[in-house]
Amino acid sequence: MTTARASRGLLVTVEGGEGAGKSTLAAMLADRARDAGLDVEACREPGATALGERIRRALLGAGPGAPAPAPGAELLLIAAARAELVVEMLRPAHARRAIVICDRYEDSTIAYQHGGRRLDRSVVAVVNRAATGGLSSDLTLLLDIAPAEGLARGGAAGDYLEGEALAFHERVRACYRELAREDPARWLVLDAREPPQALVARAWERLDALRASTRPGPAGR
Repeated sequence: MTTARASRGLLVTVEGGEGAGKSTLAAMLADRARDAGLDVEACREPGATALGERIRRALLGAGPGAPAPAPGAELLLIAAARAELVVEMLRPAHARRAIVICDRYEDSTIAYQHGGRRLDRSVVAVVNRAATGGLSSDLTLLLDIAPAEGLARGGAAGDYLEGEALAFHERVRACYRELAREDPARWLVLDAREPPQALVARAWERLDALRASTRPGPAGR
């Protein structure tokens, strides 16, 4: 099967709180795009690069009961992993006009470090810009679910973030919703309680429409 290329590189990010089903949706959407013959890269944050995976293990590998890092340290570690991801994977994929589907990206940092940790949003924005070099998502899928329900899906806490107080997760959700209201053209809010197949269908419909809108028209138009 010939691999199709988009008219330009596209970055699709999947966001949401704990237990929302981000990884499942990201994987299924990537498979759907590959089935359509598209050039697709899939990745996760933090992770996907050698440095990113080391940072992921340092942050999330200690298991339940591990103390949370200082908010500023957490912010900078995640930004370091993101900066490496942008250079190693996202920019090259963009240059060859591939579609990248990323499980979390810079909006996670706003939701968790600003909304959850209450770090100043302007500080988070500066760190995000430094990490991404201005490369933002073209489409962001938000899997929205009540934090208590999302946490219950995962059972016992698997890392320090899942073990945070419910109020922390409520602030994260509220921040995600605020971001979606601020930029509805970029965000698609999905009810995470819907069946995975239905979520993939809605996400694919929006992605396919985005691809169509970025295709160049006939010569001279």
